[in-house]
Amino acid sequence: MKTDTIGARIRYWRMRRSGMSQAVLAGLAGVSQSYISQVESGRKTIDRRSTLVAVAAALQVTVADLLGQGTEPGDPARDRAAECVPAIWSALIEVEDGERRPSTRGRDELAVDISRSDQLRIRSNYPAMARLLPGLLLDAAAVGGTVLAQVAYQVSTCLRHLGYRHLALNAARVAVSAAEEVEDPAWIGASRFAYAQSLPIEAASLAARAADRSLAGLQVGSADERVRQMLGQLHLSAALTSTVSGRPDVARDHLAEAAREAATLGDPPDGAGFNGCGFGPTNVKLWEMSIAAEAGESSRVIELSRTVRPQVLAASIRQQSYWLDLGRALSDTGRRDPEALAAFVRAEQAAPVPFALNPLAQSAVVAMAQRAKRRAIPDELRVLAGRMGINLLP
Repeated sequence: MKTDTIGARIRYWRMRRSGMSQAVLAGLAGVSQSYISQVESGRKTIDRRSTLVAVAAALQVTVADLLGQGTEPGDPARDRAAECVPAIWSALIEVEDGERRPSTRGRDELAVDISRSDQLRIRSNYPAMARLLPGLLLDAAAVGGTVLAQVAYQVSTCLRHLGYRHLALNAARVAVSAAEEVEDPAWIGASRFAYAQSLPIEAASLAARAADRSLAGLQVGSADERVRQMLGQLHLSAALTSTVSGRPDVARDHLAEAAREAATLGDPPDGAGFNGCGFGPTNVKLWEMSIAAEAGESSRVIELSRTVRPQVLAASIRQQSYWLDLGRALSDTGRRDPEALAAFVRAEQAAPVPFALNPLAQSAVVAMAQRAKRRAIPDELRVLAGRMGINLLP
């Protein structure tokens, strides 16, 4: 059985804290001792970001420490991407310091390579994308403006999904500065969305305020559909982060605003829209599912799933979000594990790399295997776990 699960890390850090008992940890985190026991043994998963924040704070570690993001070798996809991270970091430092090299690409070649990187982003192929980004970022910096904003946005998204949030935040700042320099409101909105998304889970309240500030800076009622799409995305970001930080009323207001904007725009005809954000009624429902999951409303997630057709969106990560949220909701009680397994298989098919790297998906698969111990572990679960680097021992 995989030993580097969230539960195993919680136990490791609990023992590092002078052998803190499960009862003490549970009291500090505001959960029950039996819950901590089940999480540590792998029988239960942590489904809410706010619970992760509370447990990490009680153990005096970061959420990233509990998730193992960007730190654990062994996964081939992460290892391939990790080889590129130092070069991306170096390029970010150079750009942030204001240094500009002459571009090694002509304008047309640069546009083609930016489009290629963006297509990799839409397909969630972050390891392949990471190999392109160091040189692409330096060449985009030589041009500046919206070209730099777009590439820095791509860098931020790639690094965040690979678990390097601190570097993703640096890239988002580069994108914001580039967009603000040329006063492009749509790219300002997109870059600030990337910034809010890159903040650590512990800073959910700060991320919500950052989204609020960004909304205040964009023109409400703009005739530019790109700006309206980014207004909607910022409302969705604020809705989720407000839920994590314990402000459900504020979250409902933001979600309602996003839904109103989406109703007038409709789903983008190409499934992507501006910068591939896919803003429209379908994306709003997907975020609503994630918000319901964060609120611990598994039945609501399942109910919402019946009203969504995620395949209308081009971004594979949005399709994965649908199946992952549904799978976690179905596996919540353990009574619908076969349906949950089918949903997880669909999530992996939508976006294999980020699914394999997702620590919450890994924990859910381990929990399903633990619950199946009294019976035979289904072959399909064993195969899925193997593709995620999880060895389910007989």
